[in-house]
Amino acid sequence: MRNEKRLAVRTPESRAFAVRVQVVMNLTSRLNALPFDDLDGRRTVLNEIFGRPVPDSLSILPPFYCDYGLGASFGERVFINQGCFFLDYGGITIGDRVLIGPRVTLSTAGHPVELGERHDFITHAPIVIEDDVWIGAAATVTPGVTIGRGSVVGAGAVVAKDVPPLSVVTATSAVERKRLKP
Repeated sequence: MRNEKRLAVRTPESRAFAVRVQVVMNLTSRLNALPFDDLDGRRTVLNEIFGRPVPDSLSILPPFYCDYGLGASFGERVFINQGCFFLDYGGITIGDRVLIGPRVTLSTAGHPVELGERHDFITHAPIVIEDDVWIGAAATVTPGVTIGRGSVVGAGAVVAKDVPPLSVVTATSAVERKRLKP
């Protein structure tokens, strides 16, 4: 993955990450239990999840799931539909006027591909979603991807490489990239 960084497990840094994940899991549980019309309560919990005030024009419909919170930032007039997952340790930057459909996953973290390293590191790389992007229902965006200004990601797409500005991308496919050592 492009711009990949690694967090070694069983370190003070990984323990701090795990503590933060527990805090945010509790906060998202609180968020998702609030009555739908409690807009002030939702905004208060979202500010806690993201560690700073979110834009007044940000709209996130519950349920919403996030694992870290401190890695996400939002432009103006962003709409995030129900059931989305943000795994934001690597950083998620969302521009202005972005529309995110239901059940979209933005995942900035993973594990090394090599079998011998999988349990020793968390890999992470940022996702950047530029202005005026629309991401359709149940799409998945993987670590290190930039989606260019004005683009559309079709429903169910798996985005594993950058999307140029003003493009439409669709489809899911499994493509063998390489063979792993036994």
